Amino acid sequence: MMSTLPDATLPALAQVHQRLGELLFGQGDQAAAYAVPGLWLDPAGPATRRQVNPLRFFLDTIEAIAQQPAQPLVVGPAGGGWSQNAVAYNLFPRAAAAFDHDGDGTLALPLNSQGWRETGTFLKCIALLPWLRWLGINTVYLLPVTAVGKDGHKGNLGSPYAIRNPYRLDDNLGEPRLDLGVETEFKAFVEAAHHLGMRVVLEFVFRTAARDADWVAEHPEWFYWIDDRVPARQPGMSPADATLAYGAPIFSPEELAFIFAEANEGRFDRLPPPPAPHQAFFTPPPAPDQIEMIDGRWFGRLADGRIVRVPSAFSDWPGDMQPPWTDVTYLRLYDHPDFNYIAYNAVRLYDSRLARPEQAVLPLWQRIVGIIPHYQDTFDIDGVMIDMGHALPSALKAAMVAAARTIKPDFAFWDENFGSPLNSLAEGYNATLGSFPTSLHDQLSAAHFLAQMAQTGVPLPFFATPETHDTMRAAKRPGGLAYARFAWAICAALPAMPVLHGGFELGATEPLNTGIGFSPAEQARYPASTLALFSAAAYPWENPAPAAAGHATHLAAWMRQVLLTRARLAPVIADLDPDTFAFGQLPANPVVFAILRSTRQHTPRLIVLANSDYFNPQAVELTLPGVPAVLVDQLDGAAYPLDAEQRLRLVLQPGQAVWFELA
Repeated sequence: MMSTLPDATLPALAQVHQRLGELLFGQGDQAAAYAVPGLWLDPAGPATRRQVNPLRFFLDTIEAIAQQPAQPLVVGPAGGGWSQNAVAYNLFPRAAAAFDHDGDGTLALPLNSQGWRETGTFLKCIALLPWLRWLGINTVYLLPVTAVGKDGHKGNLGSPYAIRNPYRLDDNLGEPRLDLGVETEFKAFVEAAHHLGMRVVLEFVFRTAARDADWVAEHPEWFYWIDDRVPARQPGMSPADATLAYGAPIFSPEELAFIFAEANEGRFDRLPPPPAPHQAFFTPPPAPDQIEMIDGRWFGRLADGRIVRVPSAFSDWPGDMQPPWTDVTYLRLYDHPDFNYIAYNAVRLYDSRLARPEQAVLPLWQRIVGIIPHYQDTFDIDGVMIDMGHALPSALKAAMVAAARTIKPDFAFWDENFGSPLNSLAEGYNATLGSFPTSLHDQLSAAHFLAQMAQTGVPLPFFATPETHDTMRAAKRPGGLAYARFAWAICAALPAMPVLHGGFELGATEPLNTGIGFSPAEQARYPASTLALFSAAAYPWENPAPAAAGHATHLAAWMRQVLLTRARLAPVIADLDPDTFAFGQLPANPVVFAILRSTRQHTPRLIVLANSDYFNPQAVELTLPGVPAVLVDQLDGAAYPLDAEQRLRLVLQPGQAVWFELA
């Protein structure tokens, strides 16, 4: 007999539960051509696919979640300071919860023959929550889940960063079989996550929009426009032809040197404008009644008869000649006749003549400021990660922070900032992405980063992760799973925020995107049609990473053990006080990294020894006065006795790390 859920405490989850029950009652409990990964049923069980009735599977999953006692959410200092104690899972719903349910060897689009989505949905993400909780996660951090544009989109699904409407969710994240709407399913997801003790953080990009954004027809003055006769720049064009085609403005080496020098000094009053031909591409915006969508693209007609279009975006850093961002365009945050163009000094390093209060496009600012409160009021989210936050005016960011924290004083803001975290701290952020994910895989860079952190401390938690949706997968780097284990053992021991990028725990090797650190050859090897950020793709749920050489447990179970140990020592490990963190490389063997975590009273609590050689074992000999006679590795239970002189001797396997609790 189907049970009921407490509507008052979990209303949306109860609504989903009721609908599943109605469908199950109508169809009966017959077998269905629907399978799920074994790990969705039992995180500690076999990974092989299991045949289930989808209605009963989701019904039972929701009941099992609701019947558990409600768990407390992670807490911390006021104003979003709980981020300091967060252990986050970076969830990309449509890929993380994707699965070939009917077993035909493909991910059906949009639905399979049974009428179910095989790309990820919020309903299936609810089914992932027990897996995340088993891993030790207390915060779910989702990449953008808003409606996706189609004009210029890449792959067969388009990028989640091509936001067609930031106030609307992506309909493809809902299950049509339920006929409840994607909003109800997302509300249910947040309720279930909160019930299990996990906060929910959403990522947004407020600086750009899809080229076919809903706002274009309503407010064309919020966008840039160019004459439709202007061709788009193509690869291989001659320099002369390139200047006559639309693309990133081209500066001379001397101009770039001057721009960089001015930017480093924070002087934005004499930045050189883009070349005149680039400026001439741009036109005034058409009137709203002169906007028309033709074949999925917005066009406008000016009073003089010219046809204009919304142009694509490009890198906001001068001289960075990335391929065009074909699926997005920049929003016009300031309006000034001398800056009617897209270029670095109008969209990032705002010229001082442009960035004035009287030139702010206030209706657009107000619409942007209202986005976060909308998600707070409607879905009860706990924080946001702001992509490209560096390109938002400080006054706009301040207004966003104030509006959000008026509603929820402990609301968290996370920043994509690869520079000084002090800037993020001053603007009200609680954590930063930072450069650590791109430093950890290189032994020298990692050692330099950790040594610098031990010397200066960190004002804000940074993302302690070896991979993001823009980088190469950890298991794909030299050393493979040995490196992945080394990296996670280091990340979890730092005064930082461990972030488990979805699929890392399974040993996934396929990147979501080739945004950072990929060579041209690697980028060519991974076209948009193969990348999960743009096309239908699934994580290796049926083939998760096995045990690495010299290790007893598979990767996910081992990562769970790391987080269980971290949770027990969290008051020490999460402490940002630089006196609680020390780093060094063993003098006799600098390949071995050593991290010491102590209390503020200087009582040693944890020592981590990690072999940064992912191919060869490395011997360790270390004198440790005043510690127990036998040290037990908290990660695998192995015991290491010290000799009479209190010397520790052991051999670390490739990439192996040991955690010794000292008191």
